[in-house]
Amino acid sequence: MYDQLRANLPQPVMTFDQMLERVRYEGVYPTRERAEEVLRTVLAALGRQVAGDERVDLARCLPVEAALSLTAQIPDTQQLTGWGFVKDLAARTGDTPATARWNVGAVLAVVARLAGPDLLARILRRLPGGYALLFGQAELRQPQSTAA
Repeated sequence: MYDQLRANLPQPVMTFDQMLERVRYEGVYPTRERAEEVLRTVLAALGRQVAGDERVDLARCLPVEAALSLTAQIPDTQQLTGWGFVKDLAARTGDTPATARWNVGAVLAVVARLAGPDLLARILRRLPGGYALLFGQAELRQPQSTAA
């Protein structure tokens, strides 16, 4: 029965090598190794933010090697805003916030294409504000009114 369920899972539309080349192109990284380092680091950080069905569905859209980087992390109980995500990544990697933002954009642009518009919309609904821009999308959230 387990094998039957696995047979029905969608296959990623991109191999890991193709994903690396796409990230390398998006980020203008000089080497494949640098692109892979950035890819794994950003996916691990994303794995700390995305939970539930969206996490599972996103992992299914990614090549296995990328999915493992995403799902190896336990989701944080406190979600970060988009800017908090970038600052946290910069602190963990020792990069400047500008470099971390560049790296996030390079990876998440590719992840957005693999996820597709429906899954991406679900993910963005579950995350705090600021992530849409990181995925290369317009921020369409309505501002939250604060009670006086």
